[in-house]
Amino acid sequence: MTKLTGDTPPLHLANPSPEDLLLSAYDYQLPPERIAQDPVTPRDHSRLLVVSSPTAHEHRIFHELDELLRSGDLLVLNNTKVLPARLYGRKPSGVKVEVLLLEELEENRWLALVKPGKRLKPGARVQFYGPDDQGEMPEGAPKLEATIVSVDPATSGRIVEFHCPNGQSLLSLIDEVGIIPLPPYITDSHADPDRYQTVYGDRPGSAAAPTAGLHFTAELLERLAAKGIEQTFITLHVGVGTFRPVETEDITAHVMHGEWLEVTPETVAKIEATKARGGRVIAVGTTVVRSLEGAAVATGKLHPYFGKTNLFIYPGYEWKVVDGMITNFHLPKSSLMMLVSALIGRQRLLSLYEEAIAQGYRFYSFGDAMLILPEAVTAPHV
Repeated sequence: MTKLTGDTPPLHLANPSPEDLLLSAYDYQLPPERIAQDPVTPRDHSRLLVVSSPTAHEHRIFHELDELLRSGDLLVLNNTKVLPARLYGRKPSGVKVEVLLLEELEENRWLALVKPGKRLKPGARVQFYGPDDQGEMPEGAPKLEATIVSVDPATSGRIVEFHCPNGQSLLSLIDEVGIIPLPPYITDSHADPDRYQTVYGDRPGSAAAPTAGLHFTAELLERLAAKGIEQTFITLHVGVGTFRPVETEDITAHVMHGEWLEVTPETVAKIEATKARGGRVIAVGTTVVRSLEGAAVATGKLHPYFGKTNLFIYPGYEWKVVDGMITNFHLPKSSLMMLVSALIGRQRLLSLYEEAIAQGYRFYSFGDAMLILPEAVTAPHV
């Protein structure tokens, strides 16, 4: 398996329009009531906007996915699992702090966002008593302690080293003291924490859910398999890249934060077999797109891969692996909108978003979904 780190090499791009490269061109107005605060029940009863050609689309329900894909197609899913990555703690003086874990750097050492940053300078110690530590100073010993090692210049976050008592594993302690972090636009949710997990996630390490996968139920996956629609997995633990907005008007000046991913030999073999028989590779979510395309860019061709990618996909990108995708509706001016625009065109995407808003679709993490079939893709492939 190839293991590479560092920056993605330069890409050969087709010619996007000048407007496609402007941040302001990815803006749209979303009524606040369209931001989903809770997921639908059952999971697979969310609405599904099906983009079936460069000019046609239809409105369906997610559990009808088995009617929209074909035998021989391959779904690629991200099996990451969201950690209880939001930790409420205190300095020894009793001052309350908040730590959001983003990326494991090495054993017991993490990149994290912290609040308030001015109180957590290098050398500061933090004590964690439990997820309900919001009131008076708890009595007794903390369950977990950490030291702020340094400031990360790329993210303004902190490198945090944890001290686990009695040889306990950090993941088990995080399960005990942390809570599942919901995105900041979800402010009034009544959902159980497991609704922000996919039903197939089994690789803990993510700071956020791969939300396109939240719509699947075990029963739907079984129906898809019974029809001959195969499934395989990559792993990408969602990190700081999800939280960093694009801030440059010239989007080509934006630098994506690298995220660790794994594409296994088994997944590569399934993708090759799918394409050899004329099947279609459907990525479930932008994290899967970045994983497959990032692995292919890093190695020149899709190979098994374990390492980082900072691949930034925007209009003009020449696709190497992915034929179609399932995705949610994303924030204005986000790199995720740019990625989807690279597949079907920015103007087409904005018109579909306008249609979705008019039809009452629910947006963002707990919202509805879009299926982009290969017949709708207008981007160049190699």
